[in-house]
Amino acid sequence: MSLSGKEIFRTYDDYGPVIVTDDGDKRYMAFSDNDEQSCMLKSDPCLLQNDYCRAMLLVLLFKQPKSMVMFGLGGGSLASCLHRHVPGIKIRVVELRDSVISTAYRFFQFPRSKRMTVLNLDASEFLEDPEQAKTDILFSDMYGVEGLDLQQTQSWFLEHCFNLLKADGWLVLNLWNQHRGEKEMLTTLCELFEDVRVCTTQEGNWVVFAGKNASAISAAQLKNHAKKLSKTLGYALTANLGRMSQYKGRG
Repeated sequence: MSLSGKEIFRTYDDYGPVIVTDDGDKRYMAFSDNDEQSCMLKSDPCLLQNDYCRAMLLVLLFKQPKSMVMFGLGGGSLASCLHRHVPGIKIRVVELRDSVISTAYRFFQFPRSKRMTVLNLDASEFLEDPEQAKTDILFSDMYGVEGLDLQQTQSWFLEHCFNLLKADGWLVLNLWNQHRGEKEMLTTLCELFEDVRVCTTQEGNWVVFAGKNASAISAAQLKNHAKKLSKTLGYALTANLGRMSQYKGRG
């Protein structure tokens, strides 16, 4: 699959290329010549374009956060959206590649804000730091030239994520459909978390939501909340909500 638009920037680091293309209306980030990583609508940078990003924000139906941690920056669309729409939110973004950070600031209107801290670190290094403050929601969306960063599927990683969350916190993982069969990962999630839900997106992503406490919100309440939140975010949450289900040992 070729990249959309005309290439306007390319740089290289130890992990490979960071490519920016532009089709006039949208701007894209990629880590290879045939794999789109991030997409931004230039006229409204905070309006999420990728279905998997939109699906990840279903977590806001279960938790009204004051703090978030994000592993993986890309073009910064998810962080930008939350920074705009969640009043007073404090966000820590952990990104391995300094070149991705500088590109997000230069080409994707990523906000500079006192409420947004960007750390140039490996996620494992961040997780192993006992001084890191606990958070309400942790998003893990780490991809590179070879695809998914597989540490996100490892038990030790999930255990560290669990420990970083507050007592009623939620973990959100952006995976691929093929990871439905990762038995060790899924067993660990179900052992650690009281509430595990999954959502398959139109783009082939498999988003996992794991809450430390079981949610008592009814299906009707979720639907009503989704309608209200959709007006705030500028896109409909209901389609992805309809694809979300409790994980019971099957995808």
